[in-house]
Amino acid sequence: MLYKFRSKAGSDVIMMGANGDEVLRVIGKSPAPTGIIEPAAMPAAIAAIEQAIAAEDTLRKQQEAEAEAEGKTLPPREGVSLRQRAWPLVELMKRAQPAGHDIVWGV
Repeated sequence: MLYKFRSKAGSDVIMMGANGDEVLRVIGKSPAPTGIIEPAAMPAAIAAIEQAIAAEDTLRKQQEAEAEAEGKTLPPREGVSLRQRAWPLVELMKRAQPAGHDIVWGV
């Protein structure tokens, strides 16, 4: 499945299914083929994504410190981080919310 987040406030944001599912869960929505993020919900959604990113970054730093303490080097991250995946959607929300535009997908 592919998510295409759309808003009158900016360009479409496209995510692969698993990545879109993860971001939707972070903001408190159930993954679904269609949906909407209303402007009133966007500040909380942005905050939830930022908290999840901070948690992911903290975990990585902790893993790096533990590896260093053991005299090992942690391998590079595989794939794309949540920070990189979610950034375009967060930016779209930052534009859509003050303009009063919804973000929809699957419609």
